[in-house]
Amino acid sequence: MKTIRTAAFSTIALMAASGASAQEFITIGTGGQTGVYYVVGQSICRLVNRGTEEHGLQCTAPSTGGSVANINAIKAGDQTMGVAQSDQQYYGYNGEQSFEEPIEELRAVFSVHPEPFTVVARGDSGIATFDDLKGKRVNIGNPGSGQRATMDVVMEAAGMTASDFSLASELKATEQAQALCDNKIDAFVYQVGHPNGSIQEAFSSCDAQFVAVTGDYIDSLVDSNAFYATATIPASLYEGIEEDTPTFGVRATFVSSSNVSEDTVYTVVKAVFDNFDRFKRLHPAFSNLDQEEMISAGLSAPLHDGAAKYYREMGWME
Repeated sequence: MKTIRTAAFSTIALMAASGASAQEFITIGTGGQTGVYYVVGQSICRLVNRGTEEHGLQCTAPSTGGSVANINAIKAGDQTMGVAQSDQQYYGYNGEQSFEEPIEELRAVFSVHPEPFTVVARGDSGIATFDDLKGKRVNIGNPGSGQRATMDVVMEAAGMTASDFSLASELKATEQAQALCDNKIDAFVYQVGHPNGSIQEAFSSCDAQFVAVTGDYIDSLVDSNAFYATATIPASLYEGIEEDTPTFGVRATFVSSSNVSEDTVYTVVKAVFDNFDRFKRLHPAFSNLDQEEMISAGLSAPLHDGAAKYYREMGWME
C-alpha cells in the first residue's frame, strides 16, 4: 500500500514539474460514417487534438443517429457539441416538430456547409418528381436523423403520409445505397452536403438518378421558414450526371449547450478558425466556406458566449 501511494505521488509530481494540465474530454455528435457530418466532427476533433498539449482538450467524434439525436444528447449532457441541420436547431430551441419542449440551453456555435434535400431513385423506377414517390418503396430515413425530420416536413407540405408509399423503410444513411442497388427500395432521401460517398456509391453500383424537389409547396416552405433556401445539386460533382438538380435545403450547423464552459467552446472555435485553410481542405463540401458567413447563416439559437468571444476578437461582430 505504501508503494502505491509513493507511485501516485511521483506521477503527480512529474505532471506538476512538466507543466502538464489535466485533460478535458469532449464529444462531438456527428451522423452516419458515409455522411459529411461524420467528416465535420472528425475534422474539428483533428484540429482540436493538434493542440491538446497546450489547452488540455481531448476530442472524439463518434458516429451517431444525426441531428435530432445530437441535440437531444447535448440536452442530456451525453455530448458536449454536435452537428445539426439548421431547421433542427430552430425546432430544438423552440420546442417544435421532433422536440416536445424548448431546449433553452441550446446554443449555436457556427454553421458549416449547405445541405440540399436530396432524392435519389432507381433509373427504372419511373420517378421523375417528388410526387412520383407515391406508391413506391421509399427509404424515409431512420428516426432521430435530420433527413427523416425534413422528410416528415416535406411529406406534410405535399399532403403525403408514409402510408402513401408501398414501403416506407427506416434504413440508416449507410444502408440505403446498397438497398437501392439491391432493388429493395425504389428511392431514398438524404439531407446532406455534396459530394457524398453514399450517393456516389449508388451511382457507381447501379442505374440511379437525382429527382428534382420543386413545386408550390416547396416554394411555400422556403418563403415561410428562414432556415430553408432554394438549392441546386451541381451535375459536375458526380460522374454520369448531366444536369443540375433543383431542390431546397438547410445548412449544417455546429451546436452546443450553455452548460458547456466558455473556455471550452472558445478553444474549439479557435482551433477551427485559426486553421481555416486546413479545415477547408478536409472535404470538398468545405471548399467554399466563408468565415463571416459561418457565424450567422442558419443560426437560430443564441450564440454561445465562447464563440462570441472569439468572433469579437477577430472583429467579425461587435
